[in-house]
Amino acid sequence: MELKYITYEKGDDGVAVITLNRPEALNAFNKDMVTEILEALKDAEEDEKVRVLVLTGAGKAFSAGADIKSMKGMTPLKARELSLMGNKLCRALEDFGKPVIAAINGYALGGGLEVSMACDLRIASEKARMGQTEINIGLIPGWGGTQRLTRLIGKTRAKELVFTGKMIDAKTAEQWGLVNMVVPAEGFMEHVRQFAAELAKKAPVALRIAKSLIDNGLNVNLEAALALEREGFAVVASTEDLQEGVAAFMEKRKPEFKGK
Repeated sequence: MELKYITYEKGDDGVAVITLNRPEALNAFNKDMVTEILEALKDAEEDEKVRVLVLTGAGKAFSAGADIKSMKGMTPLKARELSLMGNKLCRALEDFGKPVIAAINGYALGGGLEVSMACDLRIASEKARMGQTEINIGLIPGWGGTQRLTRLIGKTRAKELVFTGKMIDAKTAEQWGLVNMVVPAEGFMEHVRQFAAELAKKAPVALRIAKSLIDNGLNVNLEAALALEREGFAVVASTEDLQEGVAAFMEKRKPEFKGK
């Protein structure tokens, strides 16, 4: 896999890391970068040794969003294509069968924030700054910001961010429920890797089904969601990992899950 705009590494701890690598452009997304991310996601999905994926950025930003320079003279057709590109990336992250952690090391603005919201969990550096800043150039979010943001932090807060285009700091984002936790900037990725490695020790099948149930259950009524949960519960109950977990509990040791 030849990569120009991202780096992709897989560790022995079951954690794979995709790093957006256009620091000179604050990791702004372009078509080639999105293509490379999708290729890395495919590889990580197929690799049984990868149990958790981390998405982060090089330099001072997670990502400042779509490349604004490419928007000059943009037609409605090109705008739709740009929106579809972001939608495809965000859906790929949501549909990825393993937990995805957005490690927000710096600025996460516009499309950068939208991509982070498509991840399962968000860990922010204490120096991170986040915002749906599109309104500042006369635009609106086009990669799911008006929808995922509302679902995460509620309608009123979402309107505040989208209408004003302001940036908020990491602690405010944590208080609003936009990020799961804030960790020190010093040794940021070490903190993230430690969390991801602990998550990678959990039962892979259970994680996969739990992710699917939580995401898809929001799209149906409660009774239908509970029915989906029952079926998922039954599937997980048939796994070797469950028997290993029960045995480890009885023997007072840590389980060693195989994903079977």
